[in-house]
Amino acid sequence: MTQTPQRRLQPVVLGGDIGAYSLARAFHEAYGVRSVVVSGASTGLVRHSRILTHVAEPRIDDPEAIVARLRRIADEHPDADLVVVGSADWLVRMLVQHRDRLEDRYLVPYVGEELLLRLTDKEEFGALCAELGLAHPTTVVHDVASGTEPDTSGLTFPVIAKAASTAAYHDVEFAGKKKVFLVDTRPELLDLLARVRDAGYVGSFVVQDYIPGDDSGMRILTCYSDAQGKVRFSSFGHVLLEEHAPGALGNPAAIVTGTQHEVVEQARRLLEHVGWTGVANFDLKYDPRDGRYVFFELNPRLGRSNYYVTSTGANPVKFYVHEHLRGLDPDPRAVLGPDVPLSGDGEVTTEHLYTVLPGALLRRYVVDPATRSRTRRLQLTRRASNPLWYRKEWDPRRVAYLLVSQLNQFRKYARHYPVAQSRALAWTGPAAPQGAREDA
Repeated sequence: MTQTPQRRLQPVVLGGDIGAYSLARAFHEAYGVRSVVVSGASTGLVRHSRILTHVAEPRIDDPEAIVARLRRIADEHPDADLVVVGSADWLVRMLVQHRDRLEDRYLVPYVGEELLLRLTDKEEFGALCAELGLAHPTTVVHDVASGTEPDTSGLTFPVIAKAASTAAYHDVEFAGKKKVFLVDTRPELLDLLARVRDAGYVGSFVVQDYIPGDDSGMRILTCYSDAQGKVRFSSFGHVLLEEHAPGALGNPAAIVTGTQHEVVEQARRLLEHVGWTGVANFDLKYDPRDGRYVFFELNPRLGRSNYYVTSTGANPVKFYVHEHLRGLDPDPRAVLGPDVPLSGDGEVTTEHLYTVLPGALLRRYVVDPATRSRTRRLQLTRRASNPLWYRKEWDPRRVAYLLVSQLNQFRKYARHYPVAQSRALAWTGPAAPQGAREDA
């Protein structure tokens, strides 16, 4: 009797940034497969790679072009189980909104459109946090298209301002565009909103209480919920430093993994309340004034810094394949293997440093002596990973690009975020009230 050969896995990744490359690396580490990476143009991050096949799609902003391109890619791999993932919220939204034209060929491992739009809208997310008792910044939601002025009487400047929908915001361009704005005065805020409106953005902007402290106050949490909406896995990280170039502002540049059960339980309550399935990625900040962890937003995907999870040995793309392609129960121990340190309820307990920066540059910005010592110890004991440096990638042209890119990080930080500026943002007020606890 002739056995039917097992179908091979073929991942397809939309996007060309660090997050897209990290997803391709995760699939390669887990299954030894070359992902097809589709982006608007060839970038140094994906060029000359031996672990992926790059496809340039100049019309990547056009859903019709992307659907057609994905179907052509599927035609080229008739013998494979295909899974498609996006490295940005707007790409995930596009996949979800056109799921009915892709699911006959692809696994699209994301929640339905209604839930996705609800939880990725910052106004809706804030309302849900309030309903469930999760800390969330004091927020004013302003309808940009109305032409009116926001009521900021309940806020104290400086404030944070950002688009309620990052997917819709992707489609507009204007001078000085950033992902997140730190706004010092009300006139500056009114000027920003006018420029956003003139650029054609018609959604809402959220204006929020600024949580004091530098980048090291930020936290990140990635969870995986099974098809029944039960959270099965989580990975918490303490952000040491963020990126500060305008196009990548706010994305973590260095993370130390660890545990924070309180935050995981709060996220679990939220996700299971709404019936979320698949990956959810949270941005948070530790508020030194009261010791609370403040939830900012939910991203419906593995984030740009997703390799912070993979670097611990807990490769998250395995959950997609294990549950949705293989039809198996996504028990974390069965998915990840016996060697990954996990708590009883699926929290990663490994301490590992993720960074996209040279070690010397990172240490310049780590103010706290204990954190600096921990960072150096992880580097010296080889418990540190940069997603772009992969031993399977040895094309000399790629190595040369990465060397130049790493040196260029010194120039970018000196220009966009001088050390003196980071020191000025460090929290110097009173310690959190007694009983508040920060992770080690």
